[in-house]
Amino acid sequence: MSNIRFLRTFIAVARYGSFAAAAEKVALTQAAVSMQMQTLEDDLKRPLFDRVGRTNRLTSIGKQILPQAERLVALYDSMRLTGLDDEIAGSISVGAVDSAMGALASVVTRLKGQYPSLDVRLFTGKALALAPQVEAGEIDAAVIVEMAGKTPASLNWTPLYAEPLVAVGGRDTASESAAELLASRPFLRFDRAQRTGALIERALRHNRLAVNEFLELNSLEVIIELVRQNAGVSVVPLLEYGSWANDPALRILPLHRNTPRRVVGMLERKIHDRHAVMTVLQDGIRARASGRVA
Repeated sequence: MSNIRFLRTFIAVARYGSFAAAAEKVALTQAAVSMQMQTLEDDLKRPLFDRVGRTNRLTSIGKQILPQAERLVALYDSMRLTGLDDEIAGSISVGAVDSAMGALASVVTRLKGQYPSLDVRLFTGKALALAPQVEAGEIDAAVIVEMAGKTPASLNWTPLYAEPLVAVGGRDTASESAAELLASRPFLRFDRAQRTGALIERALRHNRLAVNEFLELNSLEVIIELVRQNAGVSVVPLLEYGSWANDPALRILPLHRNTPRRVVGMLERKIHDRHAVMTVLQDGIRARASGRVA
């Protein structure tokens, strides 16, 4: 239902204050968010936002409509789950890339409290390995980084949230810009054979950033730990469920606002009998990303 999707986007813009910030939370482009909000305003025949620079503040009408939108979305989510208790049971297996496993495990833990008959097995792995496992039926689904090119016809891809790419250095780099940081310090590169590594390479080219190549690693956590030790600098996704932005040992520098973002979503087979479970998992992860779940 497109109107429900538009209301979700409206709530995200109201919560985060701009189309750009909301786009990251609902895994859309800024242009798509703008289009949805214009369509919603046309449907309701009244302005919902005062557009001031890069911010989008609710009009008085928008403030009145917001709680109604939240109630409608909550009601729709409740309708989707009505009568599903008996279906949220049995055994499923779900994989995830390391950086998304925390979010998935947290949601699964909460669901196990609601649905004690649900048995979930979780696996970590690289996206390039998890996708073929889903296609072959070895696991039921995987939470991975968006695939390059077209999704295979037998699979379904559902975006869940998006993460900006940022430059990261130690606290001793406080006087340097992102460009100066990356050009002057040893560069710790994430594995270019992985989707995140390929996206980072695109971002470097997009921003015309020169780097001082040093090491190439296949673990974001190891890269961040080396940055903490002042062994180098890097470009990484600012994890939706990470705490790097609040780490006193790190300095996070944004890249240009048009830099490609890392989109994380769920990959599953189109034909299977666990759609109810997958819907609950997806809704839970989205709710955490939007801040509706502590």
